[in-house]
Amino acid sequence: MDSTQPDLFGQLPDGENITLAHYAEQAYLDYAVSVVRGRALPDVTDGQKPVQRRILYAMQAMGLGPGAKPVKSARVVGDVLGKYHPHSDQAAYDAMVRMAQDFTLRYPLVDGQGNFGSRDGDNAAAMRYTEARLTPFARVLLDELDEGTVDFAPNYDGSQKEPVLLPARLPVMLLNGASGIAVGMATEIPSHNLREVASACVALIKRPGLSDEELYSLVPGPDFAGGGQIISSATDIAHIYSTGRGSIKARARWEFEEMARGQWQLVITELPPGTSSQKILEEIEDRSNPKVKAGKKSLTTEQQQTKALVLGLLDTVRDESGKQAAVRLVFEPKSSRVDRNEFVTMLLAQTGLEGSVSCNLVCISTDGRPGQRSLRQVLTDWLGFRALTITRRTQYRLDKVTDRIHVLEGRMVVYLNVDEVIQTIRESDEPRAALMRRFDLTERQAEDILEMRLRQLARLEGFKIEKELAAQKDEQAALQELLDNPNAFKRLMIREIEADAKQYGDDRRTLIETAERAVLENRVVEEPVTVIISQKGWLRSRQGHGHDASQFNFKAGDGLYDAIECMSTDDLVAFSSIGRVYTVAVASLPSARGDGQPLTAMVEVESGSRITHMVAGPASQRYVLGTQAGYGFIASLKDLTTRQRAGKQFVTLDKGDIMLKPVLLRGTDRYLALLAKKGRFLVVDIAEVKKLSGGGRGTILMSLDAGDVLEQWVAVGPAGIRAAGIYRNKETEQDLDLGALAEYMGKRARKGKVLSVKVKQPTLSPV
Repeated sequence: MDSTQPDLFGQLPDGENITLAHYAEQAYLDYAVSVVRGRALPDVTDGQKPVQRRILYAMQAMGLGPGAKPVKSARVVGDVLGKYHPHSDQAAYDAMVRMAQDFTLRYPLVDGQGNFGSRDGDNAAAMRYTEARLTPFARVLLDELDEGTVDFAPNYDGSQKEPVLLPARLPVMLLNGASGIAVGMATEIPSHNLREVASACVALIKRPGLSDEELYSLVPGPDFAGGGQIISSATDIAHIYSTGRGSIKARARWEFEEMARGQWQLVITELPPGTSSQKILEEIEDRSNPKVKAGKKSLTTEQQQTKALVLGLLDTVRDESGKQAAVRLVFEPKSSRVDRNEFVTMLLAQTGLEGSVSCNLVCISTDGRPGQRSLRQVLTDWLGFRALTITRRTQYRLDKVTDRIHVLEGRMVVYLNVDEVIQTIRESDEPRAALMRRFDLTERQAEDILEMRLRQLARLEGFKIEKELAAQKDEQAALQELLDNPNAFKRLMIREIEADAKQYGDDRRTLIETAERAVLENRVVEEPVTVIISQKGWLRSRQGHGHDASQFNFKAGDGLYDAIECMSTDDLVAFSSIGRVYTVAVASLPSARGDGQPLTAMVEVESGSRITHMVAGPASQRYVLGTQAGYGFIASLKDLTTRQRAGKQFVTLDKGDIMLKPVLLRGTDRYLALLAKKGRFLVVDIAEVKKLSGGGRGTILMSLDAGDVLEQWVAVGPAGIRAAGIYRNKETEQDLDLGALAEYMGKRARKGKVLSVKVKQPTLSPV
């Protein structure tokens, strides 16, 4: 035990105590390292986690090679647990099951007999029913294990030895991929095509300075076990490979089958990773027969629209997957007149037939440290490991050959001096020492001579010794040449990689073809509408503009908040009291014949907040957003929109600060008039107001005294503004043109002057 490490009770060896926080920190750090290095992350060298490595080694030790008779999986699991991996039997069996699934691993390492699960999520049969042995591809990891290529370490109880790594002849981590969650980090490595990765390795051996463009042309993208299609652009994939992190867009592959009388059907033949036929069927059922969400009394507008869309295009769906075809999902349209592209787009947008595949190239590198690596770093690290492996293998073989030559040279002494050797042995009490003195032999040679059989002294055996000695010396020279000549060493690396690629390589399964993500476009007739917003947040839409607001009816206790004239293709954006924004399509609003529908039924407003303001208009429409604290900025409606029902945070509000009603900017507006609660008035040039497309707090528009707040603001056009209020007990309006406003104009962040008008408590509005 390290003298600086506390024992189980936080007691240092010298008797001093440590704090519980320090002990907990050290214990958690030890646990984190154990999880990262001992369970969750693969090693860049052989691509295996410890449990996988132990399963493969145990199966080889049991003689379960590709040509062996399979044995019960329970025997394998028992051997793994008893000798190398003292953890849950189910965890070990689950790991072995995954290594046998051809729909999970691109190149399976275990040949499973029996039910090893399905791509639909069905579990494997119990380990007492299934049988297993190694696949031919597993030789890539295990063949050189007994040639001094890797280090061995004691197992958990010191009774056995197990390999620290496996001498992988190919970068299996990239070929089969990996996934895992550690402490503070996670990995998600997609599978790749063997031939492509091997070509990249060969190219890097020949030209270490290979450019990124050339490297990515050799490895254009992942190659998933289930096929499918990658629709991300080459630029996006290159960015993922260079940074080690990102997301690849993938979709299913399909074909149209023509039927009698002009009918047709869509057949899905390959699925992207992370989905299954069963999952697709469940999604179709959920869209076509939706359930009322918890806390709701009826289906939402979105659910109703989706249901109508799916049922309007899709007639039936069948899963015909089986032995003949691993994946065969058949979709029949309502009618042969349904547009095929629209039909496919609907399915892609509404189901998991199209999605994103996470990529996070986190692994344990050759120095034993976990970290995120680029594709080039992964290949370079593995090539360094492979070079070390070949060096150790070559040195091991050279030592064996040198020892054999040494022995054969001793036997040649016997062959040339048979009678004298026999006489020396017969007449000596210590024949080994006598032979060493008489013929100048080593102890190793003398011991071998004494263990020789008499028939090996025959003349024919002498010829065999001479022949073997010559062959061994040739092999010794060849092995020494590999160690001394870097070019010969590289040629051997290349030959071995190319040989494995030829033996185990196959064609790419996943098509790489750039395409746009499927997006459903609601066909909305562009026409003028008026969005009616009540004070309690109820929304409805009425066709046309120019309606008399006094004619709008509301529920008892409710009234008009605003009537916004816009187009049916526009969006409505709502602001919450915490600065979050929510988007609703104007076309989805209910008709004005009824009372409408509350906004809270259309979006998911964050708990503890409430809707304070709403705006609607085209995407290019600009608004000034700000708070009573005097901060503000300009943003377009496009910046505010979001597809998330839960909205997005946009305006930063300090505690106690309140957002002002957004100011609509017209094309002719040049200034922004600001009125504080205590009467100070400032007019600033709109050009001074900062534009923030991503939202935020903005900049100071008006400097305020302690206890004062910004109460009103209005955009100023060529005609100026209007101040309405009470003058001599009468409602009065006073217009202020640009000339009258000139004395209040100033730079942003100034305090302004007291507004001098003939009305009390004026309300400002544009003219």
